[in-house]
Amino acid sequence: MGETTVTAREGRKGATSSPIAEDRAGRRLRVPRRPRLWFEILLIAVSYYTYSLIRNAVPEQRTQALRNADWIWRAEHSLGIAVEQTINHAANSVSWLIVGMNYYYATLHFVITLGVLVWLFRCHPGRYAATRLALFATTAVALVGYYFYPLAPPRLMNGGHFVDTVAVHQTWGSMASGNLKSMSNQYAAMPSMHIGWSLWCGLTIFALASVPWVRVLGLLYPALTLVVIVATANHFWLDAVGGMLCLAFGFAVARAWYGALPYALPKLVTPPLLPAKV
Repeated sequence: MGETTVTAREGRKGATSSPIAEDRAGRRLRVPRRPRLWFEILLIAVSYYTYSLIRNAVPEQRTQALRNADWIWRAEHSLGIAVEQTINHAANSVSWLIVGMNYYYATLHFVITLGVLVWLFRCHPGRYAATRLALFATTAVALVGYYFYPLAPPRLMNGGHFVDTVAVHQTWGSMASGNLKSMSNQYAAMPSMHIGWSLWCGLTIFALASVPWVRVLGLLYPALTLVVIVATANHFWLDAVGGMLCLAFGFAVARAWYGALPYALPKLVTPPLLPAKV
């Protein structure tokens, strides 16, 4: 009698603290723990600082970066998608439009990403950790691309005739143009994390938002970001493809760790239930 009671209590205790559970199909899932605000703020701050430090510490291999840019430009011509220069010049001819794009490029990249993280933390705590892991893994693998494939943005190409819209219109914000360019690696254009992060935001909003028009805005955000990064001559189309591949890797890491895609996890954090012992 005493042994049976002790065993039952231990079983209930283990079911509450174990980070592993099974879904209805019998797959073993790692259950996210409830996120802690102070820890998440510290983690995001330290992670972004480390990312910026490593990104800017990558040697600025100017010759190789310009050579890679020429190769990308030729490849896009062969594919019939080399229209970045046309878009850049067309947007630059409308002052209010390109100035707005410059500020969009400099600010929304951070504001919306942080906003989505806060929304997940407050409204979807059970999915927060896995979705955040996908974002972090996306960002981490991008550093590999910056190191092994230095790439000059279109605005820095030799004879590319692209317009550096931040320098021309003297708008603030871009760490890669004007007076702030010495603080950022000029040749870390591949992959584009503006696309990686905005697509992460867009997919998250589309998958989890309950209001239809908000879901539509979620899909429009990465599409508009793609136009902006090209119009401001900060990226080629293929840089965006690199950002998408990094995001696919990030979601693969999250799925491997938690046993399911982040959006398929429970909305709230609940104690995992283990099969009863026989």
